[in-house]
Amino acid sequence: MEGGEGALALQTGAEMLDYLVRRRAQMDQHELEWSVVAARFAQTDEYDELGFNSPIACLKAMCHMRGGAAADRVCVGEELERLDTSAEALAAGEIGFPHLALIARTAVACGEKFDEARLLRHARKESLVKFEHTCTHAKHAADPDGVVDEEKQGVEARSLTFSTADDGSVLVKGILDKVGAGALRTALEPLAKRDGKDDRRDYPRRLGDALVELSMNGLDRPNLQVTTSLETLLGLAGAPAAEMEFSLPISSKAVERLACDCSVTRILLGSDSTVIDVGRSKRTVSGPARRALNARDGHCRWPGCDRPANWSAAHHVVHWIHGGSTNLDNLILLCHRHHWMVHEGGWQIVRSDNGRMLTIPPVTEFQRLARGPD
Repeated sequence: MEGGEGALALQTGAEMLDYLVRRRAQMDQHELEWSVVAARFAQTDEYDELGFNSPIACLKAMCHMRGGAAADRVCVGEELERLDTSAEALAAGEIGFPHLALIARTAVACGEKFDEARLLRHARKESLVKFEHTCTHAKHAADPDGVVDEEKQGVEARSLTFSTADDGSVLVKGILDKVGAGALRTALEPLAKRDGKDDRRDYPRRLGDALVELSMNGLDRPNLQVTTSLETLLGLAGAPAAEMEFSLPISSKAVERLACDCSVTRILLGSDSTVIDVGRSKRTVSGPARRALNARDGHCRWPGCDRPANWSAAHHVVHWIHGGSTNLDNLILLCHRHHWMVHEGGWQIVRSDNGRMLTIPPVTEFQRLARGPD
């Protein structure tokens, strides 16, 4: 009773569930076999002879798959030799193929620091969403710069388009990075709650209404919730990533930027994952200090940028995490774009003896980052 008419003859929910579990385990095993052949295919020139740019593009077109799904399977096939224990867990039905694909991706990112046994313990008991967070933490501990690079790519991929239909309705299509998406959802979620028992709007409708309300009434900077360890906050080697509400885990550099102007409610964890501190930083740049900073700088201090003060963050030239003060002489205004460039983008901004601000590009230049605001 594994398929066809036998499967359609199942009557009770228990019978159907038993069938679905067994069939999914068989399908996962078939996916594993397919992945091995896909990885071997990727080593041939067949895709080139057929006019495709890559093996992934060929598999995507010929096998009617998404590019990411094809890439995951090739990765699993390529990494399988060092994933024996995980493959056995899949064969035993302890994990699914998507778990194995995440393990394979993490193995590539971690290199020699990859710990299969630790990840597999998590995979056996965690949902895919939770396990994706676990893998991000493992990648950050092994290669924090690699996670920052991924976040840079996410920022560079940001896009938002508006298409107007004949009836005047507008289709909004966008791509946001992890921090950007988390910030937007943090701002929208309180406005998207049901308005009493008679509010029968579905969730997408409430989110749409929340976005319009936010745009119509203006936006106070959202207070983001970030859970982090002291080691992550200090950017120490081997530290995990930080957890951000409504988002995937983020890098220590992203936490540093968000904490710079105190738009963050931090939850600080000890080495045993117990909560040792909760609350906003006491180094908030607000009230008279913020007004004095706005009056002194007037706008973003990045050379050539004129973004107004109310669009800018108070950046610590020497970050308070590293002992910098919140005195006015240690603060400058930076718009969101240039604030990101200083923290995640690797740029430096320094004040010369005559008070002018000088910018120093990162060792590896990203030409697209070097532009002023669009």
